Amino acid sequence: MIPMTLAEVASAVRGTLAGGADPDARVAAVTTDSRTAAPGSLFVAIAGERTDGHDHARPAIQAGAPAVLAERPVDAPAVLVPRGTVAALSDLAAATLERRRSAGSPFAVVGITGSSGKTSTKDLLASVLRSAGRDVVSPAGSFNNEIGLPLTALSVTATTEVVVLEMGARGRGHVAALAATARPDVGAVLNVGSAHLGEFGSREGIAAAKGELVEALAPGGTAVLFADDGYVAAMAERTRARVLTAGHGAGRDLRAADVSLDPAGRASFTLLERASGQEQRVTLALVGEHHVDNAVVVAACVRAVDAALGAAPGDQPGAGLRAIAAGLGAARADSPHRMALTERPDGVTVVDDSYNANPESVRAALRALTALRGADKERRTWAVLGEMLELGDDSIAAHDGVGRYAVRLDISRVVAVGAGARPLHLGAVMEGSWGEESAWVPDADAALALLVEEIQPGDVVLVKGSNATGLRAVADALVAGAAPATSSRAASAGGAP
Repeated sequence: MIPMTLAEVASAVRGTLAGGADPDARVAAVTTDSRTAAPGSLFVAIAGERTDGHDHARPAIQAGAPAVLAERPVDAPAVLVPRGTVAALSDLAAATLERRRSAGSPFAVVGITGSSGKTSTKDLLASVLRSAGRDVVSPAGSFNNEIGLPLTALSVTATTEVVVLEMGARGRGHVAALAATARPDVGAVLNVGSAHLGEFGSREGIAAAKGELVEALAPGGTAVLFADDGYVAAMAERTRARVLTAGHGAGRDLRAADVSLDPAGRASFTLLERASGQEQRVTLALVGEHHVDNAVVVAACVRAVDAALGAAPGDQPGAGLRAIAAGLGAARADSPHRMALTERPDGVTVVDDSYNANPESVRAALRALTALRGADKERRTWAVLGEMLELGDDSIAAHDGVGRYAVRLDISRVVAVGAGARPLHLGAVMEGSWGEESAWVPDADAALALLVEEIQPGDVVLVKGSNATGLRAVADALVAGAAPATSSRAASAGGAP
């Protein structure tokens, strides 16, 4: 964080000092968790569903926090903001970013949105920028809401060159509000899928919300659009900014061609840049062909960031593309539970993609799973799939479709977990799954018990579901080494159709 005094904090959030707060006390960090409060850190008291941060004001002060950002008096030094601490947190983040911009040295803000792939793309972009020597702020994880994004922005320091921000939405106006805080120079839209379809009502509604990012860009900014998605391509008409297109189709500013997968499910492709006429071969270390889409968007974002910051001295057309290709190839997954591959000593491979799920991301993960079974399908593949939440009226059909898709891909075993995922199992059965190829279990504990009983050395196990389904615990247990069965025969389990 760029240090401020409490008086400057109060001015930025339109608050008042109370409880004996020292206006000259310095704030060098911000936290919303009183357990991490320390000397120089401002504790932001947020009233949540389960706990109210105001009740933890005194422990934060005792730990060294100079004050509490609060909505009401807390019997402690405070900056009082009656209109709400969440809104004040955004104001403080905006003020921090404005201070960094006014410092005079090159600085750029990148915002990334889309129905799926935001965190992976954010991580990939940050890695490529760091490999080029840029000072980048972009924490691991999915900090993409009205609390997480400001906390990320508040990590900016006087030397930060680029901050990469993920922007999520659960309704109209959410991305616009995040963009108002961040004022991005580069805005990337990845896709318009069916995540949160139950809240938006239609893909058109999702597109309207995601497009708020490019609408917020200033004329001097750059919109990076994955133009293979028609909804995203249409957003070019909604921005005043320069547009860079990415994808696989002809005419894209940055495009991927000649995609291939190695036996470990890692993609290689040729990256072509229309403006320079240059091309570079890229080999990704990430599992799954869908990362090619993310990578070509990242390449376009790097070009946009370079333009915003000023190209490196002596950089010739193609030289930067070589650096981008090298950076893409060196990148590893930073955020947990996102296509994280673990090769266990006993020969079981665990693919942990348990952070979240929607129909598009599940299909992508299933395709990645098929790449890991070997050219001759010598390895058994398991798809342990939990419910995809927030799909609204399309939920049953979406789960049915995923179950059928798994059968078409010839996945060896499908395990549907939880009541909401039962249509997935039924879809697999109706598509032609027979015997024990597909099973339904009521919860994560039952799924783990089934796996411990039945997986064998050499099996590949994908674990994926919406965050609230609890499948993360299943993935963690498998990674930790839950023992596989030694028999060649899979035991009977699962529910009836």
